[in-house]
Amino acid sequence: MSEQIPFGTSDFAENPEPRCACILLLDVSGSMRGGPIDELNSGLQTFLDELRADSLALKRVEVAVVTFGKDVQTISPFTTAEHFQPPTLVAEGNTPMGQGIFQTVEMLRQRKAEYKTNGIAYFRPWILMVTDGGPTDDWRTSPQLIREGEARKEFSFFAIGVQGANLDILKQISFREPLKLQGLRFRDLFVWLSKSLTSVSRSTPGDTVPLTNPAAPGGWASV
Repeated sequence: MSEQIPFGTSDFAENPEPRCACILLLDVSGSMRGGPIDELNSGLQTFLDELRADSLALKRVEVAVVTFGKDVQTISPFTTAEHFQPPTLVAEGNTPMGQGIFQTVEMLRQRKAEYKTNGIAYFRPWILMVTDGGPTDDWRTSPQLIREGEARKEFSFFAIGVQGANLDILKQISFREPLKLQGLRFRDLFVWLSKSLTSVSRSTPGDTVPLTNPAAPGGWASV
């Protein structure tokens, strides 16, 4: 696990920029072994490399990594992109997706409370979930959590299905249409994510920022 720089009031004082928070909720179950987990790890490094190309995004974009496999773990707590170190993920266990979703929603609630306490403006946070299977735990409260959060504009939730993902369940969970990753194009996924977050971070909180459609012809995803 990568060492992270903890955040507190002094860090907000040193960097009072508005925050654009993104939780990467990643499936590391046993079925991700081999090519999928290797490409996912490579994609995380690409994500950081892309963010480093924009000095403002480095200070405004905050990243956290939560995995679900053997159990649900916060691998990387919230930290700005300039301090983020991509973890090396290992695939093992089942797919406790429901617990993972609950934990990420709670993490965002707590983080936004910290922003408010410290007078930090923020953009609508993102949750990006990547999975190659279906939940092996109780996920039945997840659709309501996601729909209520989206309706209240508390966050934007994106579900990405790798080959083998149960898209029928993802459609029930996600407020917006889940996307199916073409092959193992994790690098393209994370390039899109970094460019999208960079665009958001360069706007004004509350503004609507148009995003490139990843399911357009030649894109990395399909619906």
